[in-house]
Amino acid sequence: MTTAKSKVRVERDSMGPMEVPADALYGASTMRAVLNFPISDLRFPRSFIRALGLVKLAAAKTNMGLGLLDQKIGDAIVAAAQEVSEGKLDEHFVLDIFQTGSGTSTNTNANEVIANRASQMLGGDLGSRLVHPNDQVNMGQSSNDVIPTAIHLAALLAIKEDLIPGLERLGKELKSKSDQFWPVIKTGRTHLQDATPIRLGQVFLGFAGQAESSITRLGRAEDALEEVALGGTAVGTGVNTHPEFSARTCKLLSEMTGVRIRETDNHFQAQSTLDALVEASGALKTVAVSLHKVANDIRLMACGPRAGLGEITVPEVQPGSSIMPGKVNPVISESVIQVVAQVFGNHEAVAMAGHGSYFELNTMMPVAAHNILQSISLLATSANNFAEQCVSGIEATSVGPDMLEKGLMLGTGLAPEIGYDAAAAIAKEAAATGKTIREVAKEKTSLSDSDLDRLLDARAMTEPGLGSGGGGG
Repeated sequence: MTTAKSKVRVERDSMGPMEVPADALYGASTMRAVLNFPISDLRFPRSFIRALGLVKLAAAKTNMGLGLLDQKIGDAIVAAAQEVSEGKLDEHFVLDIFQTGSGTSTNTNANEVIANRASQMLGGDLGSRLVHPNDQVNMGQSSNDVIPTAIHLAALLAIKEDLIPGLERLGKELKSKSDQFWPVIKTGRTHLQDATPIRLGQVFLGFAGQAESSITRLGRAEDALEEVALGGTAVGTGVNTHPEFSARTCKLLSEMTGVRIRETDNHFQAQSTLDALVEASGALKTVAVSLHKVANDIRLMACGPRAGLGEITVPEVQPGSSIMPGKVNPVISESVIQVVAQVFGNHEAVAMAGHGSYFELNTMMPVAAHNILQSISLLATSANNFAEQCVSGIEATSVGPDMLEKGLMLGTGLAPEIGYDAAAAIAKEAAATGKTIREVAKEKTSLSDSDLDRLLDARAMTEPGLGSGGGGG
């Protein structure tokens, strides 16, 4: 009921009465958690609330199908849970990430919101309990299996709908640049030192391969995440749930979302650990490593434009300095690199959360959820932005090809004719005198101009074969 003295109403839970805001869809237990955890401004993201709503929706459909839940009440629960999944009730999900380690407070928040909204749909008042949050919305469930299931589902959907498309777009842009830059030959680099020639297109082909491999790695993360704890209830035994509940609900979730969800064949490991989340987070960290390589190499190749390498230019998206007129910085690459740092930190938090598995339950689920879902979101938006704002506008300069003739590692092409030691001596003299490999070779060997043209052909050195040089490092 709503008190006359203020805009609150009184709801009850197992601990007794509690005042809550009059128009709040949540109830007493959620309000207790609001008061207990005034820790931060971090909240579960939309992706998680969506997944939690979908779990509650599918559970209600399953329980109706099993004959355990009244059709009228079940339909109201389904309708309310649908609103949760669609984001229509997000303002009523008010709890801090740093709360009870099982996420019980947030599961209760969902139960109360759905129960009150369903009660409204049936013509009842808020707090009337025409629909009961525990007996009906949470039927056959426990926070201990619902929350990890919702985390897995949210991560799967975010990977499928956001991250993989972002990486596909980035890979497509990188491959396009590979094709565009294929004729451009420049000096390769190993150990940050000059190495044998390479096509700029080959460099970008390597970058595109990293994007493709990242998608493959995410497939393995998806395999780990598709196995869920739903059906284990409190400690993995499945007490108070129908034997068919989990399999049926997982089937419904798969059909609704287009991602595969399956009941674990070992509830005790699925519920007492976050091993699958730690594995998936590790895959995200690997994706971040790949993005760092691409972003950093691009900004290094673009460094200058006159006192650095200057082999490519990146789009000028904003002024680079408040004091140096005309300066342009590789800011998009820098934003990617900062995202990588955040993903690394998030992975450590997820790994530490995995350490929070004691006996039959992990008690660091909310913080694991926040960090893994943030990593997916950051990588997805960063990959898209990198593709659009940077990669698509990269252009090659003449610096790379112009420097080829001065490259000392062209001497590698001499080794099959004059031997490694003689070629090394020529390279050292060229470095000491500032002369080219060709100039020193003409002085120190009997090789003709046509021989040197053949042996020092940078284009031929970008292809496999035995005609140029021995092993390198």
